[in-house]
Amino acid sequence: MTPGSRRGPAAVVSGVGSALPAQVVPNADLSVRLDTTDEWIRARTGITRRHVAAADETTTDLAVQASAQALTGHPAGVEALVVATTTPDRTCPATAPTVATRLGLTGIAAVDLAAGCSGFLYGLATAAGLIATGTAGSVLVVGADRLASLPDPEDRTTVPLFGDGAGAVVLRCGSADELGALRPVVLGSDGRGADLITASHPGALRMEGAAVFRHAVDRMAAASLQAATAAGWELSDVDRLVPHQANSRITTFVARQLGVPYGRQLSNVADVGNTGAASIPLLLAGAAADGRLKPGHRTLLTAFGAGLTWGAVALTWPDLPHTLTPERGRP
Repeated sequence: MTPGSRRGPAAVVSGVGSALPAQVVPNADLSVRLDTTDEWIRARTGITRRHVAAADETTTDLAVQASAQALTGHPAGVEALVVATTTPDRTCPATAPTVATRLGLTGIAAVDLAAGCSGFLYGLATAAGLIATGTAGSVLVVGADRLASLPDPEDRTTVPLFGDGAGAVVLRCGSADELGALRPVVLGSDGRGADLITASHPGALRMEGAAVFRHAVDRMAAASLQAATAAGWELSDVDRLVPHQANSRITTFVARQLGVPYGRQLSNVADVGNTGAASIPLLLAGAAADGRLKPGHRTLLTAFGAGLTWGAVALTWPDLPHTLTPERGRP
């Protein structure tokens, strides 16, 4: 689905935040219990370490911390909250109302959204719709996941891939010509690939690596091209490509297929691994904080996840006076 360009209210990025658990697990620690080495993991994934939540550290904890950071400079709060996650604290009730209440936002609209690693982009589209219809003047979109608990703890091919974390973005009602205004969001799905990535409970994640690799590269590249076209951009106009951080091989192939030079591709996968729906907002917050992402950069976001789901969106990065570095530890 590719929405056409429309006149009217636009969803504008006005805050970002992120959270990472304090516990860091380097590759060397995994090699102690798995039949693997630091060199083997880095060569195949580009990952050197990941952050792993403590046993009593929940998805809600991470979401609250990232959200509080994103809300810096927004004393009135927001009117709606969308939490994208594959790992809610409980099947029922949803995570979002608890996150809202812990942020002091009791009474606002709050909903969970499940779209795998594409969840944050689906969340942006949902928030943009709430703003366009006048349902909310501002929306907090959070991607939060504790994916480190999902793989079989003895599976050396999947355990090294995943980490835990949360990222958040505040969207406000604005105009389409502002810095930070989201362009049309491209979204898609294909249930024929539902069995390629599955997890019925912690420790039971299964993934068909080769097929996932092919789909991820093709779907993210195609969606990125659609999103750039919808924004009126050529791919050569893109200053920063922000792909879901699945692993370095996938992101490198996506950039290569799009013809985006290596220096324009943002990455943090080496330090955090695949953090699911948190991946893109974590990367945005970190890159804005360290100067890799600057106001005026034409920025293209793209993701692929279980479902199968995928998406992409373009925006010109805004000037955010309250950008902070990623926080580590619980709120």
